[in-house]
Amino acid sequence: MVALAACGGGGGSAGAEPTGGKAAPPARMAQSTPATPAERTPAAPSPVQRALSGMSVEEKVGQLFMPVLYGTAADTVSGENQARYAAGTPAKVVAKYHLGGVILFPHNVKSTGQVVGLTNGLQRGSKKIPLLIGTDQENGLVSRMSALMTDFPGASRIGATKDTGLSRAVAKATGEELRALGVNLDFAPVADVNVNPRNPVIGRRAFGDDPKRVATMVSAAVKGFADAKIAATAKHFPGHGDTSVDSHTGLPVIKHTKAEWERIDAPPFKAAIAAGVDAVMSAHIVFPKLDPSGDPATLSKRILTGLLREKLGFKGVISTDALNMAGVRKKYDDGEIAVRAVLAGADLLLMPNDLPKAYKAVLGAVKSGRISRERLDQSVTRLLTLKQNRGLLAEAPVASVERAGDVLRSSAHRKLAARVGG
Repeated sequence: MVALAACGGGGGSAGAEPTGGKAAPPARMAQSTPATPAERTPAAPSPVQRALSGMSVEEKVGQLFMPVLYGTAADTVSGENQARYAAGTPAKVVAKYHLGGVILFPHNVKSTGQVVGLTNGLQRGSKKIPLLIGTDQENGLVSRMSALMTDFPGASRIGATKDTGLSRAVAKATGEELRALGVNLDFAPVADVNVNPRNPVIGRRAFGDDPKRVATMVSAAVKGFADAKIAATAKHFPGHGDTSVDSHTGLPVIKHTKAEWERIDAPPFKAAIAAGVDAVMSAHIVFPKLDPSGDPATLSKRILTGLLREKLGFKGVISTDALNMAGVRKKYDDGEIAVRAVLAGADLLLMPNDLPKAYKAVLGAVKSGRISRERLDQSVTRLLTLKQNRGLLAEAPVASVERAGDVLRSSAHRKLAARVGG
C-alpha cells in the first residue's frame, strides 16, 4: 500500500497574524503531478507476507501450537501419539495439525544420530512452513538434552560470578550445541528474580536475587543465543521469583505492588527486550496489583497486551508456559484455556493438555469471530517473523551428525563449563 500524506495548508505561513482583522486568503495550492506507473507500483511482499497469504485458516491456527510429541523417530508409530492425537507417528501429528512447532523432552532423546534424524524427519513432516523445534535447556536443574550436551552449570552459578561475559559465552555454546541437533528455540534464559528463598520452582534456575545483576546476566545470555543463531525466550513474565507455590501443581499469587514490580520483577524483562529477545514466556501466576481479575498472567490481557506489549513495547512472540500445568487449568477447560490465551495476547500455545480439543476450540473461535482474523494474523505474523529472523522460513534447516559430533561436548565447551564451575 502507498500512503499519501495530506499537506495541511493553514492559510498563509505558520504563525502569521491575519491582516485587517480578516483571515488572509488561502494560498494557491500547486497542482500535483500525477504519479507515474512506476511510482504507483506497490512494494513487493516480504517473505513473511507471502507465507501468510498462502495459508488457510486451519494452517494459521496450527502455527500457534507447540505440543509434546512421543517417540524417538519421526516416522515410527507411537501408541501415545495415536491415543492423544489420532495420528501414529510424530510426522503425521505435525502434518495433521499443521503445527508451527514441537518441543523435545528427554523421552525424545537417545543418541546424537537419533535426535538429528528426529529433528530432520519432523522438519520434512512440515510440508509448508518449517518448524520451530524447541526445548528447555536452561542448564543446571532444567536440562532436557543433558544426555548429549555439555554439562554447563545453571544460572545461579553463572550469576554468582558477576561475569556477563561468561553468561554470554555459555548461552552461545549452549545454542551452538542445540543448533547442531536441529533445535532452533531455547526456552531460556530465566529472567525471574528469586527474592523468595522458599520458592519451590525457580530457586537456582534464576541468576540471583538482585534485579540489576539478573538483568545484566539475562541481557548477555540473550545476546549469546543470538550469536549462535538460536531463538531465546525470557521467562516467566511478569516474574515468578517471589512465589512459595509451584505453578505446575497450584496457582501462585504474587502480592507485589506495581512499584515493587517495577523495581524487582521488571528490570530483567526490560533488559531482555532491549537485547532483542525473540520470545517472552508467560507465567501461570496471579498478580492482583497488575490484574485484579484473578486469572493467571497467561490468560490476562492486561498483563500480556497492556503491560508486555504496550507498556514495555515488546514486539516479538509471546509464548505461554506449558498449558498442561495445574496453575492455568483451575477455572477453564483445555479448549477455553487456549482461546483465552490468544485473546489475552499469546502467540505460541505451548504444550496444550489436549491438543485436538485446543486446536478445535481456537479454530472454532476464529470461524465464529470470537478471535478475529486480524488477531490470528497478528500472532502468525509474529511467529513467521521469528522464523524469518532466525533463517527458518525459506527452507527447513538440516542437522548433520558429523557437525553435531564436532560441536557437542567439544573441548572448548568443556573448558568453558569448568571455568564457570570453578
